[in-house]
Amino acid sequence: MQSDEEQIRSLVATWMAATQAGDAETVLSLIADDAVFLMPGRPPMHKGEFAEGMKAQASPSAPSFEGHSEIQEITVAGEWAFMWSKLAVTVKPKDGSAPMARQGHTLTVLKKQAGKWLLARDANMLAPSNPAGA
Repeated sequence: MQSDEEQIRSLVATWMAATQAGDAETVLSLIADDAVFLMPGRPPMHKGEFAEGMKAQASPSAPSFEGHSEIQEITVAGEWAFMWSKLAVTVKPKDGSAPMARQGHTLTVLKKQAGKWLLARDANMLAPSNPAGA
């Protein structure tokens, strides 16, 4: 059986792979129903709004996604855990326009429900960066 930390690392790997594949349903299965996403310059976003964005990104005309997450710390306290990560993402539009790259840190709170770790809160502090090769 995987440790809590191994399960959380697996959740992150699954999230990244599913996002790259445009698999919105898998990503949404990793998120608690009461999840809140915090990003600079916008009001908090809840799972429903996040789901709308994910499903739009899964369409055939949606841009492709590349990303890398480097977990810096995971701390588990009972049914709750937090982690902070370095994250870099590049979104490449299908129309050939310039890719959009962002990088920075995230702070994520997870909760265990029915034996499964789910994202409960996420503070995403990514800022624009130059994509590789641009």
